[in-house]
Amino acid sequence: MIVDRIEGKWIDMFQSVFELCNIERGDTAAVLSETQSRGLNVQLAELALQRMGVNIFHVKLVSPAQDAPVPVRSTGASGAVQGLKPVVAALGGSTIVVDCTVEGLLHAPELPDILKGGARLLMVSNEHPDVLERLVPDPDLVPKVKSGIKMLSGAEKMTVMSDAGTELTVDLTDTRGAGVWGFCDRPGHVAHWPGGLVLCFPKANTVNGRLVMAAGDVNLTFKRYLESPITLTIENDYVTDIAGTGLDADLFREYIAAWGDREAYAVSHIGWGMNPDARWDSLAMYDKRDVNGTELRAFAGNFLYSTGANETAKRYTAGHFDLPLRNCTISLDGDVVVDKGVLQGDLA
Repeated sequence: MIVDRIEGKWIDMFQSVFELCNIERGDTAAVLSETQSRGLNVQLAELALQRMGVNIFHVKLVSPAQDAPVPVRSTGASGAVQGLKPVVAALGGSTIVVDCTVEGLLHAPELPDILKGGARLLMVSNEHPDVLERLVPDPDLVPKVKSGIKMLSGAEKMTVMSDAGTELTVDLTDTRGAGVWGFCDRPGHVAHWPGGLVLCFPKANTVNGRLVMAAGDVNLTFKRYLESPITLTIENDYVTDIAGTGLDADLFREYIAAWGDREAYAVSHIGWGMNPDARWDSLAMYDKRDVNGTELRAFAGNFLYSTGANETAKRYTAGHFDLPLRNCTISLDGDVVVDKGVLQGDLA
């Protein structure tokens, strides 16, 4: 286990990220945390902002009671704010919200009202600083992610294939792409660190085919590499069959069924990783408590398939899987953007 200790290099690291966010002396930063937050990251954020001459205030919330039938992990939809209007007003009145909540506010219901107040939000993923240190955002990634967003937004059809047997099609007509490169540099902008991915939330009834997770692919909800294949049959967005033998398939079936919610079987978001500094093999090097898995979402060339909530399709659930797959070929309107797990063209 890595020691939880303040290191000068980590204060420098946080400062460099805040500088990429265009935070300057005299700005106001809200450091948002909860009672179960990683205290080391909260302290590092405070010390870096203080060094920069930024006006800081803390909003520390009580982590809410658990009400799910199974443990909830890495949803990006923290319930810590609980709709509290004074909290939303305080956060929205700041220049930047440094989000150190356990799950993050990316998909939290309060986020639009916070951004409406003029704030930008940087979600510091619930990782040990040792992970964040390797993945300080690179400004050179920005034009590549923007190029991927443009490609995704302009396409009408995505196909995903793999030698393992994946054959997936997605109707992207009138679908808006999005992306994250790891920092937020203007009002109303949202980012998470680590960053580096392109994605979209497909419309209803647009995803069909077969998704085959092979050994070495990742179930990030479990923070676990698969050791045996799982085949998902997907019909009009919903997983209708989970085929596979052994522990990996059993865990998948048991967890998703425990929600008792059909929407947990539906597609949430899909996309691909863009960060060449993120490593697929890093999960093997850390205790589970030290990582949140964001690095695995972002490693270059992965196909990221997620189940659960999808506001575009008007589906809401707390059940959620993030499933990065290796060695897939992703095409947009017939043009290959990822070839067997390798970024192509302007994305490389």
